Amino acid sequence: MPALAAGATVHLAPEEARTSAGELQRWLIEQRITVAFVPTPLAETLIAGDWPDTALRLLLTGGDTLHVWPRRDLPFTVVNNYGPSECAVVATSGIVAAGPRDGLPTIGKPIARCEIHILDEEGDPVPPGEIGEIHIGGENVGRGYRNPPSPAAEKFVTLRVRGAAHPQRLYRSGDLGRWTAEGEIEFHGRSDTQLKVRGYRVEPDEVSAVLNRHPLVAQSAVVARGQGAERRLIAYVVPREQTVPRAGELRDFLAAALPAYMVPELLVRMAAIPLTNNGKLDRNALPAPMPVNALPDVPFRAPAAGAEVRIAAMVEELLGIQGVGADDNFFLLGGHSLLGTQLMLRLREAFGAELKLRDLFDAQTVGQLACKVVFEVTRLVMSMDEDEIRKRLA
Repeated sequence: MPALAAGATVHLAPEEARTSAGELQRWLIEQRITVAFVPTPLAETLIAGDWPDTALRLLLTGGDTLHVWPRRDLPFTVVNNYGPSECAVVATSGIVAAGPRDGLPTIGKPIARCEIHILDEEGDPVPPGEIGEIHIGGENVGRGYRNPPSPAAEKFVTLRVRGAAHPQRLYRSGDLGRWTAEGEIEFHGRSDTQLKVRGYRVEPDEVSAVLNRHPLVAQSAVVARGQGAERRLIAYVVPREQTVPRAGELRDFLAAALPAYMVPELLVRMAAIPLTNNGKLDRNALPAPMPVNALPDVPFRAPAAGAEVRIAAMVEELLGIQGVGADDNFFLLGGHSLLGTQLMLRLREAFGAELKLRDLFDAQTVGQLACKVVFEVTRLVMSMDEDEIRKRLA
C-alpha cells in the first residue's frame, strides 16, 4: 500500500465515523491523520465545514460527482479521483483548486500508465469541448468479468482510435465527459439511465420493475433528487384501483429483492405518471416529496407545543419539506446519517442537549426525539447548582 511504502501507518476509521461527517472530522483531528481518502458525500461535508487545528494535509475523495469547491482557508488540499472497479479503481486524479468557481470540479488527468479517450458513438475522438463517452486504456484495465462473458464483450472493446498506430483494448465506462482547455476532464454523468446515489450506481428501471410486481402497484417511476450527500432515491407510485399500499410494506417488498441502497427513501403517491409529448417520463412534472403526497405509514399527529414543535421545524428545514408530524420518522421522510448529524448539532445549540447520532437511531420520530431532549435537559439541570443555573439564565 502507498502509505506503508512511504513509511506511514494506516488507520481505519471506526464504524461510527464512516457515516457521520462530524464524528469523522473529530476522529481525523484526534488521530492526527495526515492523508485521508473519504467517499465524496462525506468529503463534501468536510470540505464545507469549519476546521480547528488539524494535521490533515491531503483529503482524497472519489466515488461520486464532487459538487463543492474548497475554500481558500481550508487547511488541507483536496484531490478528486475517478475510476471504475474494472480499471483498478482510480483512472484519473487531480488537485481541486480553491473556489468558488463556475461549474463542477474536474476529475483531473489520467494517472501514470493510464490513457483516457473521450469518444463519440462511432468510436472517434470528440472535438475539444464536446461531450463523449469516457474510454479507459492502459495497464490498469482489467481482463474482463469472470461470469458471465457477455458483458465483457460490451464493456471491454478493442478499437483503433484515430491517430493511434495500433488497435488498443479499452474499457467503455458508460460515463460522459469532456476535455477542458487545461487538459483535465469534466464529468457529465452516465450515458445510460443509471443513477448514482451516495457512491452506488442504481438502475431506476430495475427498481421500478420490482415495484410494479407488487399487487397494489399499477405503475411507478424512480428518480434521484438532490445533490451530493443530500441526493435521495424517490419512487412515484400509482396505486392499483382504490387500495393504497403502505410505504413500509413497499420498502419491505423491495428489500426482499434488491440491495438496501436501491430501496427508495421516499415514496410519493400519484394519480398518474406524467409523460412528455413523446411518451417518455416527464421528470420535470414530478412533484417534490411532501408529507401531504407521501404514501402513508402512520396517521398524522400534529407536534405538541414545546420541544416537538421546535424539533419538527428543524426537520422540515433540513429536509426541505413541510407538514412534519410528531410520529413521522426522520429516516422515512428522507433523512440520512449526514443530515442526522446536522440535526444533532442543532438540537445541541437549541436545547443544550448532548445527543449523539446513535440517539437518533434509537428515537427516530419527532415525538421520541423530543422525549430524549426533555430527559437530557432535565438531567443537565438537575446536575447544576443554583449559581450555574443563574449564569445560564443570565
